[in-house]
Amino acid sequence: MVNSYFFKIQTYLLELGFDIHHLDEANNLLVVSKPELGIEHLVLGCGEPLLIMEQYLLDLPGPNCDVYQRLLQKNRDIIHGAFVLDESGRKVIFRDTLQLEHLDRPELEAVFNSLALLLSEFSDELIAFSKGQ
Repeated sequence: MVNSYFFKIQTYLLELGFDIHHLDEANNLLVVSKPELGIEHLVLGCGEPLLIMEQYLLDLPGPNCDVYQRLLQKNRDIIHGAFVLDESGRKVIFRDTLQLEHLDRPELEAVFNSLALLLSEFSDELIAFSKGQ
């Protein structure tokens, strides 16, 4: 059943005009970009029952409670998805999960629009975080 979800997601991505950089059917992974939305190398994993989407955004120069606090505050404004940190606490990633069983194209598109809006509104702060400011 996961393969049918994989192809469904692939079809939606192509219909939405995404460039597919990597396609791994055996592991149900896709890596896509849509530069006009600011989306670069977004990783999508079709792991039944969920579609997991992650986009690496930046490296933090070091632990900073003010930055962590601001990211958590911004999470409240994000319509879909959230900022997360990797295991090291240094890589900031956008992550969202959706249930595959009932997923349709408008719901998937809403995640992309949310990420694009987040990147456009919050990019200056993200750049400052990456520089340790």
